[in-house]
Amino acid sequence: MLQDTLIAILKDQQPPETPGTEIGRELAKTLPARSVQVLVLTGVRRAGKSTLQAQLMRAREKPFYCNLEDTRLFEFSAGDFPTFLKLIETLAPKSAGIFLDEVQEVEGWQRLVRSLLDRKRTVCITGSNASLLGRELGAKLTGRHLSYEVFPFSYSEYLTFRRKQPNAASLTAYLDEGGFPAFLREGDAKILQELLRDIVQRDIAVRYNLRETRHVMNLALFLLANTGQALSMQSLTKSLAIPSVAQTSRYLQYLEDAYLIFAAPKFSSSFKKRVVAPNKYYAIDNGLRRANAPQLTPDLGHRLENAVFLALRRKGETAAYASEKDGWECDFITTSHAIQVCAQLTAHNQEREVRGALRGAALPGKRRPLILTLDQKDRIEVDGQTIEVLPAWEWIPAIG
Repeated sequence: MLQDTLIAILKDQQPPETPGTEIGRELAKTLPARSVQVLVLTGVRRAGKSTLQAQLMRAREKPFYCNLEDTRLFEFSAGDFPTFLKLIETLAPKSAGIFLDEVQEVEGWQRLVRSLLDRKRTVCITGSNASLLGRELGAKLTGRHLSYEVFPFSYSEYLTFRRKQPNAASLTAYLDEGGFPAFLREGDAKILQELLRDIVQRDIAVRYNLRETRHVMNLALFLLANTGQALSMQSLTKSLAIPSVAQTSRYLQYLEDAYLIFAAPKFSSSFKKRVVAPNKYYAIDNGLRRANAPQLTPDLGHRLENAVFLALRRKGETAAYASEKDGWECDFITTSHAIQVCAQLTAHNQEREVRGALRGAALPGKRRPLILTLDQKDRIEVDGQTIEVLPAWEWIPAIG
């Protein structure tokens, strides 16, 4: 690219502005103000990575910003890096932070970032592909980066945005609407439907040179409609008429890399058993799920389970499920708890939920049994063991 053209584009670019009231992201509180490491913000499209980056920029003097997804930079390549670096030296003071948005759009971007680090620059980048970023960061920037996942609004951020108090009613609303900021501002389901198409087309089809997206989209829709279900590769391949199990496996990885879905494995002390057991899958957002895979019957329990999984993921907890052939199942096994999730604990389901929590807590390791519901608080004593019952609207904000 011509230097003058690049200068004009850089001077014209501005970080995104949020219409209306901007919500400070909880993640910002945990990010280092300055670091010799590259600060990496990853996550699904439209979750607020660029907005969070803009919030960080306001704390810096004369920050340097470049959105590498700008269509005017379509021809920008590694051959332009020397010119780009010279322009940074000219346009940005030594104390200025360098903020690069959607870096995966430029092949070889990690070399550019490494050059900035070698020049003692502080760098913050965003990206929307987990595998690509992880692979390239590991290859060129081992030990020189800190990665953070950016999600759509959490329940606490949703409460701030909607100016509501934590209770069963507001949690139910959150389970319907989800946390994508653009949808919450405008309330148009087409925003979330278009977002799914963008993820499949731009983050998957274009990146992996897929000629057609029918199978990927069908798989995405099926997983969104069946969150919390144990699904094997073979059953998915057969149900969706995908040509091969290997193809299904690739498509699943693409959807996970784009942060559209997350897999929860079955808990086992045996590596072989973990690998062969079917995973459960959860959606990045309940609103996105509901807009693209509407349910014919109420599924409050599944939406609540999805929200609990996301809360655990935000906290950095590794969540697995557990079950045995004799009929018990525990929704989530974490390092500290065995968690059952149900919309309401009743005489009809109490024995099943209690059994699952107790059997999950008895697995190798020290865990406390916990049952999360929409709006119940209790303590259940069984054979000298105590199972705590908590309302999810209280528990989710508490774990951060």
